[in-house]
Amino acid sequence: MENNQKEQEFLYKDEGYRILGACFEVYKELGNGYLESVYQECLALEFQKAGNPFEQQPKLGLSYKGTIISQYYIPDFICFDKIIIELKTV
Repeated sequence: MENNQKEQEFLYKDEGYRILGACFEVYKELGNGYLESVYQECLALEFQKAGNPFEQQPKLGLSYKGTIISQYYIPDFICFDKIIIELKTV
């Protein structure tokens, strides 16, 4: 590696590997072609099996320039109290 290149550093590396492991396990079992809701339910089962702490579809409040707005953000998962997971299928 050249002196001016830094090695890529990842936030939450261990947690990320655990999340990816669960995702790969679901894909290995189901393959492709299902709706997002199917993968979400199966991923929740894998997270439980692996002991990964998660919340499924939490309702998060939002603000705009310091003012709380009526809309909410609802991610598919929050894992380890700090990583947002949004599932997408094609």
